[in-house]
Amino acid sequence: MLAYLPRPPTDTSRYGTFPQKPDLPAVPRALVEDGGQQAAATTAKRGTPMPNYPSAPRHSSFVPGEPSLPLSRGSLTTQHHRGRPSWCPPPVPQEGGARLYPLHALSVANIPNSSRGKTSARSSTIPTPEGLQSRRCKLLEEDSPTVQAGKRQRQRYVTKVGKCQVNLGNIQDKKRFLSDIFTTIVDLKYRWFLFVFMMCYIVTWVVFGFIYFLDAWVRGDIGHQGDPEWQACIENVDGFVSALLLSVESQRTIGYGTRMVTANCAEGVILLIAQSIVGSMIDAMMVGCMFVKISRPKKRAQTLIFSKNCVISCRDEKLCLMFRVGDLRESHMVDAKIRAKLIKSRQTAEGEFIPLEQSELNLGYDTGEDRLFLVEPQIICHVINRHSPFWDMSAESLRREQFEIIIILEGIVEATGNRCLAAGMTCQARTSYTEDEILWGYRFEPCMSLEKGAFQVDYSRFEMTFEVQTPAASAKELHELKELEQQEHSTLSLYWDHLLQPCALPGP
Repeated sequence: MLAYLPRPPTDTSRYGTFPQKPDLPAVPRALVEDGGQQAAATTAKRGTPMPNYPSAPRHSSFVPGEPSLPLSRGSLTTQHHRGRPSWCPPPVPQEGGARLYPLHALSVANIPNSSRGKTSARSSTIPTPEGLQSRRCKLLEEDSPTVQAGKRQRQRYVTKVGKCQVNLGNIQDKKRFLSDIFTTIVDLKYRWFLFVFMMCYIVTWVVFGFIYFLDAWVRGDIGHQGDPEWQACIENVDGFVSALLLSVESQRTIGYGTRMVTANCAEGVILLIAQSIVGSMIDAMMVGCMFVKISRPKKRAQTLIFSKNCVISCRDEKLCLMFRVGDLRESHMVDAKIRAKLIKSRQTAEGEFIPLEQSELNLGYDTGEDRLFLVEPQIICHVINRHSPFWDMSAESLRREQFEIIIILEGIVEATGNRCLAAGMTCQARTSYTEDEILWGYRFEPCMSLEKGAFQVDYSRFEMTFEVQTPAASAKELHELKELEQQEHSTLSLYWDHLLQPCALPGP
């Protein structure tokens, strides 16, 4: 199953900034004529619009000077854990003179209910099809963030521990793996690696033992055991087991002295030389593979940790995506570098579907901020600007997106002991974040303090975040709003300069 498939375009009226007027079911004409006078009298008495249909904004969906409070993910869970959305009835009435602010939850139409007092009683006079309201509430519940998060269970591209979930299949030319046999053996899992390690020695011992037994049997050394006048080629070999022991003793240079190859035959001497050469080659290859597999810095990545969640908040008046990385060891990484990839499927203008397209996220490559001195936990920041793929993403659209952010941290393991052996070993740690693991309007808590003349790192606060005031709009909308405010400010300044300018008096 392809991951992160693009979704069909959704109804924009459902996810608008302000509540929309609901589409009421068809009403019989007779009932409309009968209830016309009653509705007119009610409207004349109240003089205010019905609370079911709040008035739409006149200008922009953002009110300058009024802060927008972020939506806590904990509050979403609290609102929807009862199985019915908080806005499936009853909704909160809206006063006529109240100002509307941007909504950070899903904005949907208000639905009449019998528990709404007088207004609901008037609405109940309009007949609706049986089960229509329950079906509409069910549809709204399916669109709730909690249900959507449950539907988004999918296969990750990279797991949280950094394992790539990609299986290669239907490889036709497998001879390429044998051309690089050393790397192939090193990349094997430990159980298969140990199996290959043992079989290399066992097979050579059995093969050369069989050759020793065959040579002793052909020359008649087995049938003349105990004959002092017989000049044996291989002494004290009376069967296959004794020939196998001779093979093991010869290859491992044990030499107990009871079984040996004599100078009475040339083939015995050549066989012993061949086994010594083959044994040395197997020792060099297997011991080398074992040393490389044990000393690989792959396990060094287990002590490089990442925060479980990303956060989005403002830093230096810019919307930023941030995560935290730390090193648990006292031996630090040398020349540590970090980069990020965005994995998302898309469809081109020509109709071509690109599954799992990789795009780069700038983590400070142009300024050198991607090179880390990883002594204490660092908060890595990605500024969401016009070159960022999250330029058009808001808190509302984040819940409808499907993507994955891959974080890659690379560095050289610091030399401990023999510098020649440890030099050049590059370690790589990976993790990933999906859209469900991004917290909008949060910030990481500090985990460092000064104690007894040194900086103390408290890793129990590594994952902690706290909610901050963050606008729910996208970085593009915030930029446009800021430009509009600057334009209005410049226009107002010119107006005041014109008013304060002294009027020129006419000449005589």
